[in-house]
Amino acid sequence: MKHWHTLLLALALFNSAAMAQEATIRKNLTQRLPSLPAIDSIAPTPMKGVYEVRINGSELMYSDANGDFVILQGDMFDTRQRLNLTEARLNQLTAVAFKDLPLKDALVTVRGNGTRKIAVFSDPNCGFCKRLERDLLNVNDVTVYTFVVAMLGADSQTKAKNIVCAKNPSEAYSDWMLDNQTPPTRSCDTAALTRNLAFAQKHRITGTPTSFLADGTRIGGADIKAIERGLAAQR
Repeated sequence: MKHWHTLLLALALFNSAAMAQEATIRKNLTQRLPSLPAIDSIAPTPMKGVYEVRINGSELMYSDANGDFVILQGDMFDTRQRLNLTEARLNQLTAVAFKDLPLKDALVTVRGNGTRKIAVFSDPNCGFCKRLERDLLNVNDVTVYTFVVAMLGADSQTKAKNIVCAKNPSEAYSDWMLDNQTPPTRSCDTAALTRNLAFAQKHRITGTPTSFLADGTRIGGADIKAIERGLAAQR
């Protein structure tokens, strides 16, 4: 009984010290950087003496224990795990629940039994998107929802419109991304492209490819290994 009392007391003291530390950082940064947006949260990082400061929902900066020094831009890496901690944290903060994706506006490709799911935001002129499309050919038992977004200029907009207006949009997309077969010029209702772009802007999808797994995890870039690990967890 005495042991548990001591442990609870130690935890209370630890939490009190942590709250005091966070209050110090918040106070000093707010006073010294008046143009800084309101701080959403402050939390310790795996790097001793360095704290994560989150602003504007999903923007990260780093501070020392007193708010005397800050790092406004840059990523924190764990060299042991070869992991970009900043990127991992941002992916967590910007996750999108799969049920919230407007799947009716996506191109659908089913491989194998299609039980696993991934959504990919892709620009027709994005080289990394083409690489990811090739890599996904080797992934079985998956349903790929592709949201075509024209982020790279007028030619992307033209190709995106012709793809979604094709007789078989999914096939036209695949033909272009894998074999450079230019989709024929066609006209149709392209409101889905406008909705896709608006959704991307709302959820801070600023580059392609950007993927979302069934659990909402966001994966930036053509990182097929990260995608395969995430899909493996869906089995």
